Order: sequence, then structure tokens, then C-alpha cells
Amino acid sequence: MGCRSLIVAGAATALLATAVTGYAETPSKYPDWSRQWRRPADVAPSWDPTKPPGRGQQAPLTPEYQVLFETILKDRAIGGLSGDPTGLCMPHGMPRMMVAIYPVEFIVTPKITYYMTDYTTSRRIFTDGRDWPEELLPSFNGYSIGRWIDEDGDGRYDVLEVETRSFKGPRTFEGSGMPLHRDGQTIIKERIFQDKTNANLLYDQVTTIDHALTRPWTVTRTYLRDADAVWDFVDCAENNPHVVIGKETYMLSADGYLMPTKSDQKPPDLRYFKPKPK
Repeated sequence: MGCRSLIVAGAATALLATAVTGYAETPSKYPDWSRQWRRPADVAPSWDPTKPPGRGQQAPLTPEYQVLFETILKDRAIGGLSGDPTGLCMPHGMPRMMVAIYPVEFIVTPKITYYMTDYTTSRRIFTDGRDWPEELLPSFNGYSIGRWIDEDGDGRYDVLEVETRSFKGPRTFEGSGMPLHRDGQTIIKERIFQDKTNANLLYDQVTTIDHALTRPWTVTRTYLRDADAVWDFVDCAENNPHVVIGKETYMLSADGYLMPTKSDQKPPDLRYFKPKPK
């Protein structure tokens, strides 16, 4: 009786081990996007990585938004922070967050793919087959719905197609201040996929449809996988010396005094501050 029990137990253990081994050896139908991804070192943090930032982007802006962009560039030239909400620790938002100023991470699950970064807010891409909600709360990142595609029919997904809507601002394409429209009606479509011959290359083909543009604008961003990278946390609010008073931005000096950021900047309104009695 004891031997029989041992035989049954042994058989059950062997069967369980076979099942576990078989499960572990079964390849996932989802791609492996694990570990850390970085913007290539020789690529500037511009929106179109093949062109220099600012005017060099040759963005298809409408005349109204080209004038606004020129105004922003003039203010930036004298030390202002116009067009750079990130300078005041506001989120990058979409699509700028895909520039990957700092390293990023993709966490793929069957229902949600997460885009994680230690510098700005994280992003969720829902892949559970949901439809667009009747009401969407606008946000800097927007609301993203994606679907996986097996393009070559090998039983594994190759491409993640994503559409993102429902935005609020201000948002820019890059650090130069190139603006998106204030109405928040941007639609962003992406195709995210690995290189066919190098699994350590990831591409994000991004098409932005926005009322600040004369046409849809498509760029392709590239990320390099770093298998042995070390993660670091970058807190924008830590040691940020900028102070906003009304519509003006000032620097806070090390000794606690407000300093101008622009050469012709007026001092803040001090009408409610009384001087110390002598």
C-alpha cells in the first residue's frame, strides 16, 4: 500500500514537472520588450530624430501656429520658458513623452501595455478589446487603445497599433516649444515594433493629427535596448529653481532671492508687501 502511494505520488510529481516545463518552454505570443530602452546617444531630443530641433524640424505648422512658435522662440532666446511646460515640472504629455529624454520601459501584459519612465508620468495602452468610452477625462497623456497584430502569421504578435485621444495642454512636440493646438483634439496613431533582424532595436512610427498642423505629421523614433542598465529616479520638482508669479517665471537663487530669467523682465508686483520698519 505504501509503495503504491509512493508510485502514484511520484507519477503525479513527474506529470506536474512535465506540465510546468512544457508551459515554460511554450513561447509567448507577445513580443519580448523587456528591460531598458534608450534614445540613441547620437540622436538629439528633437521630435523628428532625423532633423535638428526648433526651426530645423520644418514642422507643417499652420500660419497661426508658426507665428506662435516664432514668438516662443524669441522669448526663449532671451531666457524665457515659453513653450516648455516641462521646465515648470508639468508632464511631458503625448507625443513628447515618446522622445525618451531619460530611459524608458515597456511592460507588456495581455490587457495593458505600460510605458514607464523615471522622469514623467507613466502611460497605459489598453489592449483588452475595449471601445472608446462615452466620456473621456482629458489628460496630458491622453487615452490610448491598442491592438496587437501578427503580420507574418507565425503565431506571435509583431506590431502594437495604438490610437490616443482626449488631451489637455499645454503640450509641445519637443523642448524647443513647438506647440500643439490648444483645443486638445489631437489624434495620435502609432505602430510600435521590433527590428526584424535585431531584437534590441525598437521603433515607434508616430502620426500626429492636430489642428496646429496643415497635414498629418509622421516620424519614426528608435530605441536601443540596454540589457545591463541601472535605473535612476529623476524628480523634476527636486531642486527646481523656477517660481511662477502671475504670467511671469523667475529663478530662485541659492540665497532665496528671486532672479529674472529674461534680460528685460519686470520685477514681481510687491504692492502687498510692506517694507520692514527701520
